[in-house]
Amino acid sequence: MPTSRLQQQLEELRDQLADDQPLSEEERASLYLLIQELEAQLARHAAAAPDATLVDGVNLAVERFEASHPTLAGTLRNIMQSLANMGI
Repeated sequence: MPTSRLQQQLEELRDQLADDQPLSEEERASLYLLIQELEAQLARHAAAAPDATLVDGVNLAVERFEASHPTLAGTLRNIMQSLANMGI
């Protein structure tokens, strides 16, 4: 199930944020906002109304954190793949 995989990846991202990653408040807030948007997308996906701009947001987050936080960027890439598997 793509949605259950995405939920697992979101939980992994939450765990990484809880592990006191050296992030600025702005970076941390942007990731939490992205998590909220992804959760809202899961709800919309159940109602068959995907938001294509969400993928752009995840991609921008990958680019932003790729050099400074490669583990977070890897998790975000996995989330992008799950979204693609869901047809989003």
